[in-house]
This record gives sequence, C-alpha cells and structure tokens, in this order.
Amino acid sequence: MTIDNRVLEKLEKLSMLKIEDEKKEELAGQLSEILAYVENLSELDTDSLNATFSTLSGGTPLRVDEPNRNQKISQHIFAHAPNAENDFFIVPKIIE
Repeated sequence: MTIDNRVLEKLEKLSMLKIEDEKKEELAGQLSEILAYVENLSELDTDSLNATFSTLSGGTPLRVDEPNRNQKISQHIFAHAPNAENDFFIVPKIIE
C-alpha cells in the first residue's frame, strides 16, 4: 500500500496535526516504507506459535501502580491543553 495525498489528508485530519506542504511528500514516503515493512511481517510463519508466546521467562514484569497526587504536574499538563476546565480536558463532541 502506498500513501497518496488523499490518505495523507485523512491522517492529518484524524491526528489533528497540520503537515506543512513541503513535508508531505517526504512523510508519505516514510509512511509507505513503514507499511512495506509491516507487510513483510505477514510473511512470517506464526502458525506454530502459541498466542501467549513470550520471550520473557516468567511473564512481563509489572511495576507497582501507585497514584501520584502532585498538583504541579496536573497544573502543568492542563496549562498546555488547548481547552481544559476543572481539571478535565474539553474535547469536541464526536458522537451525535
């Protein structure tokens, strides 16, 4: 699959990013290379692998999940948000 201008415009809209016109051709090429690499992965024979296969013995290590109540962190995050109110992000309605 190759990335053309139509697909790139749709990705730009979905990601809510503005891609400069002079960068679009380069980005389309890079995304096409990534997709070609992913398509190569489909050639691998994975039929003999278990769905829960892992290279780590003993499973994935977990970290302790401890809440952080530092108000400065959340204030810093909300200060850079395009629209926030009462410690919540305000986003456009996407479902009618």
